[in-house]
Amino acid sequence: MALLAVQQVTLAGLDVNPVSATSGGDTAPVGDHTYLHVINGSGSAVTVTLATTQTVSGLAVADVTHSVPAGKTTILPLFPATLLADSTGICSITYSAVTSVTVAVVRG
Repeated sequence: MALLAVQQVTLAGLDVNPVSATSGGDTAPVGDHTYLHVINGSGSAVTVTLATTQTVSGLAVADVTHSVPAGKTTILPLFPATLLADSTGICSITYSAVTSVTVAVVRG
């Protein structure tokens, strides 16, 4: 798993620099105004899964999943931290496929 670096949005804007999604998954810092930017350049939908760490009454909260259609871009929130962050403030992210999929973490 690769730790995705946060790219900061400023008043001057941000030219997002996505990287290839990692076949074993990625990790990312979570927090307010932090988002995972997923670009699916493949010919099929790709499911992105954000692992949750929270439990309610001893039951695990279901992971967050989102299907990114072929050729589309999706932005997923990496907050609230209480739902997604492990003890170090990091979220684990997996993908159903990574061919032609790029990702970036942006905060603004």
